[in-house]
Amino acid sequence: MTDPAAVERDAAEAASAFSHPAVAPDATAAYGEHPDHVIDFYAPRGETRGGAVPLVVVLHGGAWRAPYDRQHITPFADFLARRGFAVANVEYRRGSSLPHQHAEGPVAGRWPETFDDVAAAMDALPGLAATALPQADVRRVVVTGHSAGGHLALWAAARHVLPSDSSWRLPSPPVLRGVVALAPIADFTVAEELGVCGGASAQLLGGEESFADRLPYADPAALLPTGIATAVVQGRDDIVVPQEVAEAYVAAAAKAGEMVGLTLLDGVGHFPLIDPAADACAVVAEEISQLAW
Repeated sequence: MTDPAAVERDAAEAASAFSHPAVAPDATAAYGEHPDHVIDFYAPRGETRGGAVPLVVVLHGGAWRAPYDRQHITPFADFLARRGFAVANVEYRRGSSLPHQHAEGPVAGRWPETFDDVAAAMDALPGLAATALPQADVRRVVVTGHSAGGHLALWAAARHVLPSDSSWRLPSPPVLRGVVALAPIADFTVAEELGVCGGASAQLLGGEESFADRLPYADPAALLPTGIATAVVQGRDDIVVPQEVAEAYVAAAAKAGEMVGLTLLDGVGHFPLIDPAADACAVVAEEISQLAW
């Protein structure tokens, strides 16, 4: 049973992270025809190092569920822009807004649309950024994401190791400086064992009957090694996506012969990683900077 004090702390952290007003982008571009096929761009603000700057691609979390869109992470995108990065905040199709039969609340994700969208957005980004955000250096790209978005960030960097029959597979590694995954749902088997986000991982894959068959196409822990620099930032006090999930992914990477950096933050839960008012957010920015520059 979860400690009531931990639940109270998590609620306070969530309230702080969601208290910031949404920040309007400098430009928006479509990568497809669906209303969710959009990317918001944020130009670097304040002092920069001169010339083109690294592009940080942000994939928001929210358990792949419809009520959580990219708006809640715009303060984080703005925070990174104020650190001198060009930023692309990606939207994608999530689960239905209405609960399915026998489901508690909105179902997580759509198969295959959620993955279709992330693949299409990443493929379109270099061209869209060149027009919408000319300050961005598309040769220096770091992908980051929080929670379910952390899963998508890891998956986007692993498309070249997808099974050969996958339509999302790339013939060669994507051009990325690296990935910084924030409290990611990075190992679906462990996440399901722990009941993370009410079984969202299984819902994303279409339910228990599809889970095992689709796992090799969707689970970051099964898509290793990638050969791409990867760092995971995780709060030790996270009760939403516990650190065991991140540790399982890091262990799977090590077993595959790849070293993944893991930064565990004491006294930090799930939401401070994307809260500009929290010290943890500055740690995240530094992790991104180390890969980007």
